[in-house]
Amino acid sequence: MSSAPSRLEAAFLKGHPALVAYLMGGYPDRAGSLAALVAVACAGADVIELGVPYADPLADGPVIQHAAEAARACEGSFGLAETLDLAGEAAALPGMPPLVVMTYLNPMMRMGLAKVGQKAAEAGVAGFIVPDMPPDNPMAVQWKREAVARGIDTVFLAAPTSTPERLAVVGEASTGFVYVVSSLGVTGERTQLPAELTDLVARVRASSPLPVAVGFGVSTPAQAATVSAIADGVIVGSALVRRQDDPSALGEFVGQLVSAVHTGGR
Repeated sequence: MSSAPSRLEAAFLKGHPALVAYLMGGYPDRAGSLAALVAVACAGADVIELGVPYADPLADGPVIQHAAEAARACEGSFGLAETLDLAGEAAALPGMPPLVVMTYLNPMMRMGLAKVGQKAAEAGVAGFIVPDMPPDNPMAVQWKREAVARGIDTVFLAAPTSTPERLAVVGEASTGFVYVVSSLGVTGERTQLPAELTDLVARVRASSPLPVAVGFGVSTPAQAATVSAIADGVIVGSALVRRQDDPSALGEFVGQLVSAVHTGGR
């Protein structure tokens, strides 16, 4: 008998594709980022991915890098601990969807994996995305032990260059959903989606029974609708962070994305 889906996986099982909305913790300041979380939740996002400001964000494009730098400068030392505290405050609010923390491995190791797991569980965090922690990294094994014990999902990334063998490893290690990186390089808004995306999503589906969500480069409602026709979820980041200091504009745009994703899919 199969186990019940986690909170995160269940967000993709509502009968329509899910919108995963990325926001930067601490930007434009702590109060502003909490207001952004509330605006995105009220607009109907199915999952919120909350980024941790980090000095060396290898996977992040210029918009998200700028937001991280501003958050670190404004709040002094806004990092993983502060983001987890913010997530805890947000998760306690009515109507807040599952929160996934996006961070890098170094801050987790500095805090200690057991302490990260404990604080994340206390905050009600549903999952983690760690771009520089591949599933065969020894730290991934240790982290998953902490995460599984606390009911926290770990989402791994599948890239366009991933071999079938690699996709099998990613699919087996992931919980919650599998994150498909639509194109190589860093995050950011792009004018068009890769022609090979449909094939990539199909290959990832063949490697895992989990929902498949696509990110990197999705920035308009039209693009989101296109992706929702082939995937279980659409991840939008830079286009939201660019509006994050204006909750009203942010909520309006997320509402447009939600409509496109929920009705543009299969």
